[in-house]
Amino acid sequence: MKKLLVSLLLFAIIIGGNIMSEAQAKNWDKTFPKSDKVNVEKVSFKNRYGITLVGDLYTPKNKKSDKLPGIAVSGPFGAVKEQASGLYAQTMAERGFIALAFDPSYTGESGGEPRNVASPDINTEDFSAAVDFLSNYKDIDPEKIGIIGICGFGGFGLNAAAIDTRIKGAVTVTMYDMTRVNANGYFDSMDENARYELKKSLNKQRTEDFKNGNYAPAAGLPEKLTGEEPQFVKDYYGYYKTQRGFHKRSINSNGNWNMTSSLSLINMPILAYTSEIRNAVLMIHGEKAHSKYFSEDAFKKLKGDNKELYIVPDANHVDLYDNLEKIPFDKIENFFNTYLK
Repeated sequence: MKKLLVSLLLFAIIIGGNIMSEAQAKNWDKTFPKSDKVNVEKVSFKNRYGITLVGDLYTPKNKKSDKLPGIAVSGPFGAVKEQASGLYAQTMAERGFIALAFDPSYTGESGGEPRNVASPDINTEDFSAAVDFLSNYKDIDPEKIGIIGICGFGGFGLNAAAIDTRIKGAVTVTMYDMTRVNANGYFDSMDENARYELKKSLNKQRTEDFKNGNYAPAAGLPEKLTGEEPQFVKDYYGYYKTQRGFHKRSINSNGNWNMTSSLSLINMPILAYTSEIRNAVLMIHGEKAHSKYFSEDAFKKLKGDNKELYIVPDANHVDLYDNLEKIPFDKIENFFNTYLK
């Protein structure tokens, strides 16, 4: 009878464990598999504008010391922490860092009204607010903090590194300068007259928004492809609109930016003082990315022997969101091990 009871107890534990594992898997709301090497918890903190930011904090289960380096991760532009930034944060936690993937202001689970607004100032501040949080977290050495900015938040991250000397190492991945592309169009194809007409249109929309009491959405990714789209639109669609990377809270997956957000991006260029960044910078871009020129041009302004531009062979813009065969995590790890010491 005792052996039978023990067997039944073990069976119950195993079955219960399997049920719990299935429940945890069902509760996992990320677009990437959950690692068994890290713990993750929801955290929140405020930026200097009083907006509450929400993030996922990834911590290695087997800590090697009491105080670890911390890394703040955000992006791509229009994505949420459950997508690429979470994958980067989880991977860096597997490699011994405490990493925070956070939703920028006005997006995802973070606060701010109206929704789906971008701001060159506030989105730069979001990175520094994340550094505030990491600097005061009990298990992090405040002298060992870095950031990873992906896509549009690569530009905001580099801008943050220009003003925030606490950021000892900044990594940008497949970077966009959102102020440049909004003011000049892709490949700087927009001249002053075209920009003036765009501003007229956006300011007319402001009048309509005020009258209507809401904010008109900008154009987003199509719900279906016709096959006539540029290749980079097809690449974005392949990530945001399919099972590969779709998330219900992601603007690019399931929503639209506020149309008049473009006005501040047109008028307030970031990266003006990046030549004064003294701490280390690693810029990573795909060889075949339509956006490569943003990183190439931004890198030309950087000074010092602690700066590097690394081009990933045969990678397009979106490959560096989630393609583990192309994202150079070994290089990113070595960079932070070198400069967060």
